[in-house]
Amino acid sequence: MVKEHGLTVSLEEFGLSKYEAKAYVTLVSHGTISASEVAYYSNLPRTKVYPTLLKLEKKRLVIISKSKPIMCTAIAPEDAFDGIIQEHIDKVNQMNTLVTKLKNASEESKKTRGAEEKRYFQLSANNVLNQLRIMISGTKSSIQVIVDPWGLNLLAECKEQLLLVLRRNVDVKIIVSPTQIGSESFHTIPSGVKIKVMDTAQNCFIFDQTEVLLIDSDNGKGAVFSATDVLGISQTKVFVQMWDNALKTDGLYDMAKSDAQAVYHIIQLVNENGLGFILNSTIDSKNTSIDMLKLLEKDGINLKSKPLDEVIEIINSALQITCSGHLNYDSAKNNITVESKLNGGHSLPWTTILDQYLHSCGYNTKLIYQNNSQKGEKIFIKIHPNKN
Repeated sequence: MVKEHGLTVSLEEFGLSKYEAKAYVTLVSHGTISASEVAYYSNLPRTKVYPTLLKLEKKRLVIISKSKPIMCTAIAPEDAFDGIIQEHIDKVNQMNTLVTKLKNASEESKKTRGAEEKRYFQLSANNVLNQLRIMISGTKSSIQVIVDPWGLNLLAECKEQLLLVLRRNVDVKIIVSPTQIGSESFHTIPSGVKIKVMDTAQNCFIFDQTEVLLIDSDNGKGAVFSATDVLGISQTKVFVQMWDNALKTDGLYDMAKSDAQAVYHIIQLVNENGLGFILNSTIDSKNTSIDMLKLLEKDGINLKSKPLDEVIEIINSALQITCSGHLNYDSAKNNITVESKLNGGHSLPWTTILDQYLHSCGYNTKLIYQNNSQKGEKIFIKIHPNKN
């Protein structure tokens, strides 16, 4: 019964009504039988059997005898449906021919407009990491990456491939989001990779400025654009612009995450408020009215709670990042030397923070500022115990 039901439904797709399909299946299954038997076996209303059989006869699917009782015989399926099947085949062929003509017309139109179709293929979340490893390994000259936390975690899983291309002198640059500074994934990236930081919410991997891999961190899926010259060049320009404006991470690799985050937030605060310019304008008057420690505390950074060696490490890292400078602390002589390869007061915000920190710890200080147009600037901090 179930099998006959399936055949009935299939016949309806050939254009037969439900009653016609039931009657035909019954006749195929039982051979030559009377109209009343057709009604019985196919469970059709008696009043509908004869009109249904006449319709089947008109469609050349059954033969009805002229004798009484009326006897009915199904036309063999291979004879009954050959014509219908051929008709469907002809329609499909005509449709394929039409689609081919339309595609040719579309391609010709693109050529006249100077347009060329570029294709890409999608990656499931399960295949993204493997594809990323393959593309890194196959890179010849450069890898440029912009990643959010999800993308950096994926990249950390490709450490072996990154080491491989670094040994081939491939230039690898990565822009990460601020939240990833000092994270486990951040420390997993090989030291030969250049890393900068900037607010970003995308995952874009550019290989040799021609192949692009985009990853959606919401669902983990990806898309690879191969040999896409225009897209590759465009994305490279975006990356270069972001790289020029991003913050260096030199000096942060060996720091704890909390200290590395503190350095980044301090640099942001100084840059956003133009404190370098303000402090530079007050150096001659020796009037630094800005309470840097309070300003940092409002932003959630409490340097007063940290020991001197940690504060020195934070300031030293900030100097490396902002002005290619460094800090030297001579504990025997109680002297601190702050140096910057850049002139124009670039080291002043960090010197001021350190000076105010020392005062908060109960020390007196004396600052001596030296500026050399060729060698940069240098500030000496002489530390004296507070006699009070």
